[in-house]
Amino acid sequence: MTSEITVNGRRYAAPSEPTVVVCIDGCEQDYINQAIRAQVAPFFASLATRGTVLTADCVMPSFTNPNNLSIVTGAPPSVHGISGNYFFDPEQGVEVLMNDAKYLRAPTILAEFSKAGRKVATITAKDKLSALLGCGLEGVRFSAEKANEATLADNGVDDVLAKVGLPLPAVYSAELSQFVLAAGVWLMKTMRPDIMYLSTTDYVQHKHAPGTPAANAFYAMLDKYLASLDAMGAVIGVTADHGMNAKTDSVGRPNILFLQDILDAHFGAGACRVILPITDPYVVHHGALGSYATVSAPAPMLAEAARCLGALEGVDHVLDNATACARFQLPNDRVGDLVVLARRLFTLGTAAQMHDLSGLTAPLRSHGGLTEQQVPLLFNRQVRSETARLRNFDVFALALNRSI
Repeated sequence: MTSEITVNGRRYAAPSEPTVVVCIDGCEQDYINQAIRAQVAPFFASLATRGTVLTADCVMPSFTNPNNLSIVTGAPPSVHGISGNYFFDPEQGVEVLMNDAKYLRAPTILAEFSKAGRKVATITAKDKLSALLGCGLEGVRFSAEKANEATLADNGVDDVLAKVGLPLPAVYSAELSQFVLAAGVWLMKTMRPDIMYLSTTDYVQHKHAPGTPAANAFYAMLDKYLASLDAMGAVIGVTADHGMNAKTDSVGRPNILFLQDILDAHFGAGACRVILPITDPYVVHHGALGSYATVSAPAPMLAEAARCLGALEGVDHVLDNATACARFQLPNDRVGDLVVLARRLFTLGTAAQMHDLSGLTAPLRSHGGLTEQQVPLLFNRQVRSETARLRNFDVFALALNRSI
């Protein structure tokens, strides 16, 4: 078997020990800090002395799909093509979920190692990522959400519920993430993959702030499973797809700018189209509200639309396509004419009538903007970086090469 591979222009040493990369969805760094402070996360606490504790930037927009694909390709969205969870496809003339492997423009580290003869596994919480993460992978690949449907032919494993020893979790639950980690521990005991990627869900982080009992309990659970992987000799790298922030006013009411309503009032109904790339099949916990939006509009309207939106309290930046794509390394053809970023305490919506907020049983917490860009980058080994700016998609290079 080869001693190294090159993927998207980056070299990765073949693992000499099982290597596990974990993406904790929505992991604002303070969640780990508060769990350590509460003395419920001894594995995380130990990394300060025996491992490596770093901070990285996630890719923009700070959403799930673009960041998970950046992590497994080791590259920004301009390379792999996944610019959000949702986008306007000009070829079809419709808004679509970007969860089909046909939208992926680059190979993954997982697929290339599997083709090089290494044992590879990937487990994700929500099924929306399965096709993308498993694209080209010759190994184990399934989601916790549909673990009961996994077959040997399609997923490289079957009878998952019985083998992991847990019931099928609800999609809106902490147990969905627990299943991912428990399945990872089971695979390490039985298959011992050379490379394993585990990706959780941010249901807890959308509902609970750092340091709350529910958040600390969730991180204590993660800590326990990570400690088990550590005890089995795995090299572990931990990062996140994005952070998380409160998006409310001083009494807990959601701060929402309904951009479609604002533009319709200014230009007339339907003259501009607002797209929310946070949109996916799982909107109950955030109401499809995030801090990043794109706008498509006729060229003569763009300058005035930018002025209109830029004047709103709560808007941080309004960038044209070329500027946004150059700054954030995005694919120009999958981003609107304008990119709108909200300030820390604000979210962006389309039209008020298009958002069902009945599922927001706790004060709104969400992500998508620059204020959710910093994430943990942690290892249970000593690694070295001479790079001025670390990205979450450096995690595989650091875990495998121990330096970049």
